[in-house]
Amino acid sequence: MSNKMWGGRFETGPAAIMEEINASIGFDQRLYAQDIAGSKAHATMLATQGIIEASDAEKIVAGLDTILSEIEAGSFTFQRALEDIHMNVESRLAGLIGSPAGRLHTARSRNDQVATDFRLYVRDTIDTLDIQLADLQRALAEKALAHAATVMPGFTHLQTAQPVTFGHHLMAYVEMLGRDRGRFTDARARLNECPLGAAALAGTSFPIDRFATAKALGFDCPTANSLDSVSDRDFVLETLSSAAICAMHLSRFAEEVVIWTSPLVALLKLSDRFTTGSSIMPQKRNPDAAELVRAKIGRIAGAFSGLLMVMKGLALAYAKDMQEDKEGAFDALSTLSLMIAATAGMVRDAVPDKAKMKAAAGSGYSTATDLADWLVRVLGLPFREAHHVTGRIVALASGKGVALHKLTLAEMQEIEPRITQEVFGVLSVAKSVASRVSYGGTAPKNVRAQAKRWLKQLG
Repeated sequence: MSNKMWGGRFETGPAAIMEEINASIGFDQRLYAQDIAGSKAHATMLATQGIIEASDAEKIVAGLDTILSEIEAGSFTFQRALEDIHMNVESRLAGLIGSPAGRLHTARSRNDQVATDFRLYVRDTIDTLDIQLADLQRALAEKALAHAATVMPGFTHLQTAQPVTFGHHLMAYVEMLGRDRGRFTDARARLNECPLGAAALAGTSFPIDRFATAKALGFDCPTANSLDSVSDRDFVLETLSSAAICAMHLSRFAEEVVIWTSPLVALLKLSDRFTTGSSIMPQKRNPDAAELVRAKIGRIAGAFSGLLMVMKGLALAYAKDMQEDKEGAFDALSTLSLMIAATAGMVRDAVPDKAKMKAAAGSGYSTATDLADWLVRVLGLPFREAHHVTGRIVALASGKGVALHKLTLAEMQEIEPRITQEVFGVLSVAKSVASRVSYGGTAPKNVRAQAKRWLKQLG
């Protein structure tokens, strides 16, 4: 029995294990909409160029529309024996319209077909992710505006460093996500060239119009080299790289949510909507949404690394190794979408404990830098000398077990006699954050301005 897909060259069908390792329909069926769109554009171009009859093209397009409706309705039967989405669609098309279906594959190969489908899919996914990221930025900026003056501790080395505001902290992630969106935008711009018509690797002798199919599919232009068109997946790698960086940002935020919601810290509360309980400890409220967001970057970074390893040793042009480009990418991009949605939900759900945040902001001598700055600004000390004086005052307060502002003026004057009562005006956390008015600083008026700017930009 000859192999129907490969025609006369093969006398028998594949072994069962060959079918198992070779088939991709289990995952590439999600490319159905892109595959059908590409085929419709190709058929229309073939008719316009006089390569196939217009009547055949009309039947092909109508049949493809029927298949699209069947798949979306859930009535289409995907056949593993047909390997992939391309052959499943083509086989069903033949069943619907007969011999005209056989003309669809004129002047193309599955090599340029899958490259086109995948570019369309990644492009569509980037557009969806951009909308999601903009929504997350909006959620962060809205919360930041509401808490522009909510004082909290700022950290370095996870140790209390200087007071900041909760709004300022949230706006840091708005900026990170803005760069993430920029990376996706750049990746989208570079991938937006159409491989269709490159055929197997060398182009085709048919008088096709690649510019027409590129335009019909929303690409900027056709790819310029047929070998490159079918043999590279750098557009997937670049997108996965951008996804991994974005997931890293989300993971960092999730880690902070886990820390802040711990009863030992208790700076933030999440509702039942984004927490779970314990099967044995009834008192528990676990930040599982945050923990899962924190963890899922592994899948995304793994997909990027995995595809990089697949591609690193491949000679031009197409090799079956490249079938491994999809499963990891599909999973990674779907995972990132879920991470963004969960993070946006947590941001909108989170309620900061303002009193605990303010108390924590004042711990650990967090206004020591303000004291040093005051010594420079008012007494004219060189900063290094002011730093030394401040360190001695902090040591004194630490030895007495009191906060800086609980020291008496006389105690501070024992270390630096020129200190005046005015110094107590810079030792409160509220005045500390209010004084950070440099561009990008944590002063509440800065935070409000930045949050409003972003909200206006996000629309």
